[in-house]
Order: sequence, then C-alpha cells, then structure tokens
Amino acid sequence: MKYTVMIPAAGSGQRMGAGYNKLFLKLGDRPILIHTLQVFEDDPSCEGIVLAVKAEEQPSIQEMLSEFSITKVTAMVEGGGERQNSVAACIRAYEGEGIVLVHDAARPFIRHNVIAELVSIADAHGAAIAGVQAKDTMKYAPGGIVEETVDREKLWIVQTPQAFRYALLREASDKAVADGFLGTDESMLVERLGHPVRMVESTYDNVKMTTQEDLVFGEILLTRKR
Repeated sequence: MKYTVMIPAAGSGQRMGAGYNKLFLKLGDRPILIHTLQVFEDDPSCEGIVLAVKAEEQPSIQEMLSEFSITKVTAMVEGGGERQNSVAACIRAYEGEGIVLVHDAARPFIRHNVIAELVSIADAHGAAIAGVQAKDTMKYAPGGIVEETVDREKLWIVQTPQAFRYALLREASDKAVADGFLGTDESMLVERLGHPVRMVESTYDNVKMTTQEDLVFGEILLTRKR
C-alpha cells in the first residue's frame, strides 16, 4: 500500500551539543538525515517525502540529496520553531490523499515491516503509531515522591513513524492551530478529536539520535545492520 512520509528536519539538536543541526552529523560515512531518508528511498511503497527544513539549510540539504542519490523528496518546506509547526507546513504543502506518515528525521533505524503494518492499520482504522512496551518498573512520583507503581504492561514508549489518513491528520492539525494548542506528537492532536489511535509494536533499536550516547549506540546498530 502506497504512502507519503513527512519528515520535520528543522530542529537545532541542542542536547547533542554539536553546535549545528545534529542531522548533519555522520553515522558511518553519511549524515544521520541521509540514513533516515534512505529507508524511505528504498521502500517501493513510499511515493514521496516531504521535508521541513530551515531556510538557510536548504541549499546544504539539497546538495546532500544529490550526493547520495535521494530522489523521492517531492517538496521541501520551511520548518517552524516547533516540531508541530514544521509538520503543519508539510501538511499544507501536500496535495495528495491516502495515508501519510510523520517520522523523526533522527530515527534512521526504523524497519520496513513496521512501516508496512502502520500503513495497513492506518488505512483500516485511521491512525496508528509505533512504540515499544516499557521494560522497567515505572513509578508515578510528582514532586519526587512516589505515589504509585504503575502497571508497565499498560505503558508504551512512543516512537515514530505515526501513520494517518491524510484528511484526519489535516483536521487534527488545523484544529490545533485554531485552538493555539501545542502537542507533543501528531497522535496527541488526533486524540483531541476523540479518534482512537492504534499501537503498532516496533523495535527497541528504533532509537532517536538525541545525545552523544545515542550516536555511539547508532554506530553499533549500523555495524550490525551491515
């Protein structure tokens, strides 16, 4: 089943401490961003990629796309100060229908079988998100004082991609803008509409490259993948 993926790539990556966009940092012989884009470039079901980037970084990213033969980027829009603003810009630029995915640019290890299941479930039910079940004991401790041990069997660590029927995602995004609401992910915006969101089990190696420690783990994953 065909889909389009929207990738917000306009972040600053302050927690990485690189002093510039962390997506330009290399894993192995290529930038993090290219590793992520390559996943969708290699997926026959992916019809296109919509990228949200900083205006000043667009020339550099365009050069990357040419250097590494990334051909599926159909639009490159200017990203906003928040992730939600960047995704909203991607949504406005998209002219199709069907299923769309939103994926973190710094998650280069998502697997094709997880993507396929997300697309299938979103097509059937409207919304599906990737995640893994919590492995550790979880405590509810407001103010640093434990009030409750939470049943981890009910808790999921949410990842991306998140998959939606385009019309549903557009409605949720437009309502958030109109209400001045800022959510933590696209699923939260859809949840505000009262629409159920299905969980799809992903893998624990679908990590987001956020800190220097993540880069070390990423190099290990890349070596294993090869």
